[in-house]
Amino acid sequence: MPLPDVIARNIHHQTHRTGWLRAAVLGANDGLVSTSSLMIGVAVSGASTSVVLTAGIAGLTAGAMAMAAGEYVSVSSQADIEQADAKLEMQHLAMDPEGELEELTQIYVERGLPLELARKVAETMHEKDALEAHLRDELGQLDHHKARPVQAATASAISFLAGGSIPFLGMLANSATGRTVAMVVVTVIGLALAGLLGARAAGTKLLPPTVRVMLGGSAAMAVTSLIGHLAHVSGI
Repeated sequence: MPLPDVIARNIHHQTHRTGWLRAAVLGANDGLVSTSSLMIGVAVSGASTSVVLTAGIAGLTAGAMAMAAGEYVSVSSQADIEQADAKLEMQHLAMDPEGELEELTQIYVERGLPLELARKVAETMHEKDALEAHLRDELGQLDHHKARPVQAATASAISFLAGGSIPFLGMLANSATGRTVAMVVVTVIGLALAGLLGARAAGTKLLPPTVRVMLGGSAAMAVTSLIGHLAHVSGI
């Protein structure tokens, strides 16, 4: 089999995963970092085990709902913009079809097609589905990039719960100090896994995004732990 055919059969583009992947990676990372930071911050303040657990459960639940609501509102706004653009383009096509045909022709010319070929391509696209052609080639509205609010909200909430559940494993340690250390350890491991899975799903190199996720999460835990310790020694 020729090399180009082998490459074509084995390379899979990852762009179609953009919508849910961003929400899932963000949700898992936020779940890990925010829940562990909250629990560690409360733990180092001298709070009891039950208080740490209660804070963790409350933070996990609130965070998942906040992530889902935030993603839904944000992506819904994007969907509204896409729909408004589609309505406007429909009006343009109804009022000035020839002008829109010429506009599409010029787009193909700018992309490298000779004028006559660009004209034929534009005419063919208009005959097939003029609105789809303009949304795709003029406005860049590709199907796998379209806003999907429910999908984004669901992926965000589920991944937040999955990531945020990991720090609770640290509560299995026997002593208060051991629980804090264990929460840090399991969270760092979870961050590494989240980074690796996100990089793998995106089809990128594994190390840079994994290190980025681990460093960011560790910094958040360190800051929260410091604030919790200061609150404890100050008697707040």
